[in-house]
Amino acid sequence: MSIGYLPEFRCRPEIIENQTRFRVWAPFKSSVELVLIETDGSQSAHVMQAGEWGYFELTVPHLKDGSLYAYRLDNGPLRPDPCSLWQPEGVHLPSAIYDATSFTWTDENWIPIAQNDLVFYELHVGTFSDEGTFDAIIPRLNALKELGITAIELLPVAQFPGDRNWGYDGVHPFAVQNSYGGPAGLQRLIDAAHQIGLSVILDVVYNHLGPEGNYLGEFGAYFSGTYSTAWGQALNYDGPHSDPVRQYFLENVWHWIHDFHLDGLRLDAVHSIYDKSPVHLLTEIKQVADAAAKARGSEAIIIAESLLNDVRMIRPLEQGGYGLDAEWNEDFHHAVQAFMTEEHTGKYSDFGEVQHLKTIFEENFSLSGQYSRFRQKRWGAPAAGFAGSRFVAGIQNHDHIGNRAQGERFSQLLAPAEYRLTACLSLLSPFLPLIFMGEEYGETHPFPFFCSFQDLKLIRNVRKGRKRDFGFGRNVLDPQKESTYEMAKLQWTWPEGSEQAGYRQMYHDLLQARRTWPAIKNPLTRTACLRPDQENTTLLEWKYESESQTLLCLFNLTDQMQTIEFNERTILFRSEDQRYTATTDIEPASTGKLRPFECAVMSSIP
Repeated sequence: MSIGYLPEFRCRPEIIENQTRFRVWAPFKSSVELVLIETDGSQSAHVMQAGEWGYFELTVPHLKDGSLYAYRLDNGPLRPDPCSLWQPEGVHLPSAIYDATSFTWTDENWIPIAQNDLVFYELHVGTFSDEGTFDAIIPRLNALKELGITAIELLPVAQFPGDRNWGYDGVHPFAVQNSYGGPAGLQRLIDAAHQIGLSVILDVVYNHLGPEGNYLGEFGAYFSGTYSTAWGQALNYDGPHSDPVRQYFLENVWHWIHDFHLDGLRLDAVHSIYDKSPVHLLTEIKQVADAAAKARGSEAIIIAESLLNDVRMIRPLEQGGYGLDAEWNEDFHHAVQAFMTEEHTGKYSDFGEVQHLKTIFEENFSLSGQYSRFRQKRWGAPAAGFAGSRFVAGIQNHDHIGNRAQGERFSQLLAPAEYRLTACLSLLSPFLPLIFMGEEYGETHPFPFFCSFQDLKLIRNVRKGRKRDFGFGRNVLDPQKESTYEMAKLQWTWPEGSEQAGYRQMYHDLLQARRTWPAIKNPLTRTACLRPDQENTTLLEWKYESESQTLLCLFNLTDQMQTIEFNERTILFRSEDQRYTATTDIEPASTGKLRPFECAVMSSIP
């Protein structure tokens, strides 16, 4: 068990022998009162007892689910519980009792998906369906399973201001967003997913809290005076009074993995988690996740979103690493985006050449200690030798799409053949695939940034910031408008004979291939080359070898027909096959030719 997690100091309200125990950390307060609120609005205040480490505690007769309560610090205003599991009226108003352990699970036969078999489907609960709820996801789970998805990855669901937000402005880490269906809705979704064999991963934010409804600082030293993040105050993981802060977030890990049966966590922007402690918080997160999963007879995966290109994230503890299971590979996306769209500004200034795609295939990162034009210094460290399954990569995610002025997807930026080729680069890569919702059928609705803050000054600042980021002369979608949120909702349709149906069929076939082609499922080696006989060296070859198969993945990265040598190899896949296009009069391709922007996969016996 982690040295930083002490179950005896759990802060979530607990039902113990027909009583409800409350505990809250408020080390600098003289008095803390628990205020119980009846359905008629009447209130009763109860003085809490000061205990060790600055915690205040009180046990009262059993309170049923939905009972409202709040804390009063030194006779001040009522504040929600920092460990609230349910905020039925939003971030500012009282908390409600929810006994997460009372849910009746039906997933006793659940077997976790092996890491090598994970295919992530990143989705935003509010825009995945018209209803925008956990329950509305459940009817679509079978379609995702049939597609070849093995894990749905939910964008953050911690309670945020209003009812429209990406989720990264959450301020109640334990509470499940009320407009999505609250904690019971999330448990129903996870249980339903397990029933059909899908893992559920949750995106959590342990590097900052949102600006509105953030009352943690009133309770204790949750925030650091030493560090800051791009989104506001950094959390205090290594300064004075940091032990209870670490305890708070480690308890949050236990909460999700044990009480909600989640199969893992994706840690947002770990490069903004600052910790100089002898045992890093990331290591303790993994330790607690493993212990929580083991306590219910399961396993948990911890994935870091890191922009550092630092494999300490996934190195074992005995080799000086943090011991996490996987990390996001942003180099892959940036290399694909820069090459296919010819966007070479900002973070894409370090990419744009086909050589980057070759290097990433073989060595996992492109920036592995080289000079970065974007950062104006050397960046990253070598990552060669690590299995592809230690990295998560995709061609689109919420950030890549939403952090554009209009929230355009690749399906809006590329022609159909280019889109298919780009998808092939992702699905044939050695990394764990991440598919952003709608990508599999070429969704054309954008996914812009949206929010529904209530603080007028904050609303003005967010609008101004978006315009500043993209240039004041550009047409930037207003994130506060409900119409911006509504346009992000999926169409969830792929009519027969359409380009969308072709895209989805191709995604299905390649995901099936990843499960069945020995060389890509369990490669012994992977190498890449640029065909030297091509004038512009834009015919890229990825080669996988296993004991029973050799696979060649050829990518024509030009708008010209290219000649290739098949050498009696078996053709397993072509992206411009009629099954994948809406064009009915396409000429059958010569076996010695690759059409513009076509991908072909060939197999031979080693």
